[in-house]
Amino acid sequence: MLLDRREFLGLVTAGVVTGLMASTSLAHATTNSKIKAIAFDAFPIFDPRPVFVLAEQLFPGRGTELSNAWRTRQFEYQWLHALSGHYADFWQATEEALEYSCEILKIDLTPDKRKQLMGSYLALKAWPDVTPALQSLKNDGVRLAILSNATTKILDAGIKNSQFEGVFEHVLSTDKIKTYKPDPRAYQMAIDAFNLKREEILFVAFAGWDASGAKSFGYPTFWVNRLNMPEKKLGSVPDSVGKNLIDLVGFVKASS
Repeated sequence: MLLDRREFLGLVTAGVVTGLMASTSLAHATTNSKIKAIAFDAFPIFDPRPVFVLAEQLFPGRGTELSNAWRTRQFEYQWLHALSGHYADFWQATEEALEYSCEILKIDLTPDKRKQLMGSYLALKAWPDVTPALQSLKNDGVRLAILSNATTKILDAGIKNSQFEGVFEHVLSTDKIKTYKPDPRAYQMAIDAFNLKREEILFVAFAGWDASGAKSFGYPTFWVNRLNMPEKKLGSVPDSVGKNLIDLVGFVKASS
């Protein structure tokens, strides 16, 4: 569910395509295995932009600067906590990163503003193209799950806000096993939940590094590249790339 620094800057400054778009050309060859299930990162489903908009509203003229520093530290804190053996969940790492970012930027983070910014993660809703895409996939008998670094509380809130109760067969937070993607143990969670072969589960990523991580693990992988970012140079590339979930549906149908 994570973004790197460049991807985040693009999200804050450039925005993303949110309307339903005609299918675009899909990059790379499709997988030869029939897709029986899909595991989504959270952010192909939930639109994170309101978090960054709120930062600008609370700190006019400095919201982008704060948001960039916050997200960068957020990722660092998550991975460093995990690598050091002192795990902290997504919520704790995010709050610690917010406090540190405000300190280093000399921004006055009052308790009320901290509460508002953290609370914005519990107010996320789906991108406009998501609902019809999920319905199409379910109509075709594809099993659906979320596999995210975010806490269950954040994921459940997004599902409720988007009226997606009952849509996902599994809602998997890596918090359950005290690690973060791209740890292979995190990707293994979907195999264990679905009880399927990894080649039968399509992983859908929002960040380029997550697409590379899932592909390296062995999943057929689709990257929802809403920011039109270049591929990561991490030794593996997704099976296909699209702008939104409408492109994803086209890929799944072509792979069946």
